[in-house]
Amino acid sequence: MKILAIADEESKYLWDYFEKSKLEGIDLIISCGDLDPRYLSFLATFTSAPVLYVHGNHDDKYERIPPEGCICIDDRIYVHEGVRILGLGGSMRYKPGNYQFTEREMKKRVRKLWPKLWFRGGFDILVTHAPAYSLNDGRDLPHQGFKIFLKLLDKYRPKYFLHGHVHMSYGRNHKRYDKYQDTNIINAYERCIFEFDTEETKKKKCWGRNNKRKFRKKKMSRKNT
Repeated sequence: MKILAIADEESKYLWDYFEKSKLEGIDLIISCGDLDPRYLSFLATFTSAPVLYVHGNHDDKYERIPPEGCICIDDRIYVHEGVRILGLGGSMRYKPGNYQFTEREMKKRVRKLWPKLWFRGGFDILVTHAPAYSLNDGRDLPHQGFKIFLKLLDKYRPKYFLHGHVHMSYGRNHKRYDKYQDTNIINAYERCIFEFDTEETKKKKCWGRNNKRKFRKKKMSRKNT
């Protein structure tokens, strides 16, 4: 599966100098936030691939101008062709804003997802706006990452972690690619294309199906008692 990850800065290559052929072969587009909603709508118009997004800290305007033809995956697990994608947008709170959170608030969001995570048997791709704490984040509060993301990576060991927020133009310390245990980390700043091997998710998918069967049986037994 070929995935186009985007974040923070609209790509002139895709918007200003667009050719439909540039999106050929792309199976999925994932936005990690802080992009013009019209840019996402534009991409959705010229591809049959789903366009998924989480909110960045500057995306309050999405309330007025939602990205048309796109799917918000904030606080949910979206499954595409068997690939489980968990979305958690927003940044560390440094001023008032709809998509800024304290560490405690982000932990609360994650806690609400535990039943879905159990039901799905985890996830394959974590999509956020902010990075994880101490993984290519900034030491200033606005660009500091969340510690709870590290716990998610430790517990579920997804294949990929996509984020934005720390622009690669800020300096050399912000890498495009990194690795944390079994997880490949990608800073989606502007645009990045990568291949996801769907064959590896089949075993995990079977685990998730078994969980569903157990859940249904448990629910039925409760009804019968």
